[in-house]
Formats: sequence, C-alpha cells, structure tokens
Amino acid sequence: MNTVLLIIHLFVTLALIGVVLIQRSEGGGLGIGTSQGMGSFMSGRGTANLLTRATAILATAFMALSLTLALLNRGTMGTSRSILDNPGSPATNLPSGPPPAPSAPSAPSN
Repeated sequence: MNTVLLIIHLFVTLALIGVVLIQRSEGGGLGIGTSQGMGSFMSGRGTANLLTRATAILATAFMALSLTLALLNRGTMGTSRSILDNPGSPATNLPSGPPPAPSAPSAPSN
C-alpha cells in the first residue's frame, strides 16, 4: 500500500513541477510566443485558466497524499530501522585487533 502511494506521489510531484514550470510568471500560460502562436485553439487566458486549475488540482492531490503517507507511517518511528543498530551488519563483524602485517616477499630460488 505504501509503495503504491509513494509511486503515485512521485508522479503527482513530477506533474506539479512540470505544470508550474510551463506557466509564465505574468500569468500568460505556456509561455509559447507572444502573438497568439497557437491561433484560436486556446487563447492565452484560457491556457492560463487551464494551467491554474491543473496546478490547484495537483497541489491538492500532493497535500492529500502527503498527509495520507504521514498518517500511515506514524507508528513506525518506535521501531529501530537504523543500519547502525543492526547487530548482524558487516561493520560489527570485523576483527577488533590490528590488521595483520604483510608477509615478507620470498627470496627467488635458483
């Protein structure tokens, strides 16, 4: 359940970033050209309204998913999930003494 919600949250986050970056800072929408390059398909005002609504919907979905994930994971802080606390970790299985000295090279035999 958490994995599915995290994947959906990731997609909503990427879509929200994309929609916000497409918008012009003046509210013109899409930022493509200055003289109605799209013709009469969508006016600048209609595009701005579409992107504003999309931003509001994605922001609402982002907040709802964030709260849902926080509520689902609120009881997991009591358990220890640190790698350092794991008794079977490779770092704790190392020998405590100094490392062995390298062996001397053997003399070549003739």
